[in-house]
Amino acid sequence: MSEYVTFQHDRCRYDQNTFFGRFRHFLDVIDPSTLFVTEKRLQESVELLDRFKRGTLPPGVTDAQLWQAKKIKQAIIHPDTGEKILMPFRMSGFNPFGTPVVVGLLLPNQTLASTIFWQPAPVSKFFLGYVGAVTSAVSIAASSPAAAPGTRPARPQRGVPRRLRPGSASRHQSLPSDVPV
Repeated sequence: MSEYVTFQHDRCRYDQNTFFGRFRHFLDVIDPSTLFVTEKRLQESVELLDRFKRGTLPPGVTDAQLWQAKKIKQAIIHPDTGEKILMPFRMSGFNPFGTPVVVGLLLPNQTLASTIFWQPAPVSKFFLGYVGAVTSAVSIAASSPAAAPGTRPARPQRGVPRRLRPGSASRHQSLPSDVPV
């Protein structure tokens, strides 16, 4: 039996219904060898997959070549934007780029200089993520009235917060008087 199953563009190479299949797929996704793929090899892989979709594959293309092309494309090209993902942010770059930072943070008997050196790395990633999230939330909130010019802002509901406050279980007027509270 061949190691490569028949290529299908919309399927995974390994059976995702088994642990071993999911494990092998994950190993394929984090394979650091995809960090060393040249621009030319990436373009060849994308072109080969496009030709497969169009049904114009050249003779002699094997399933192994198609699966390898798909692996390269999935590792480097963002599925939604179609742009290249920078190496440190790829799944295959997680270990080579993240391990030195983790090791540096866990070094025993750190000096003040090493602490100052290693701390900004994860903090800067967290900070950039935080700034990005806040910026997008504020821009959406600020642009919402402009997107729907005919709408009015909602009036605050005075009764809802009072009813949700603990200890304010007073009888509401809509309840019948014979129901014990």
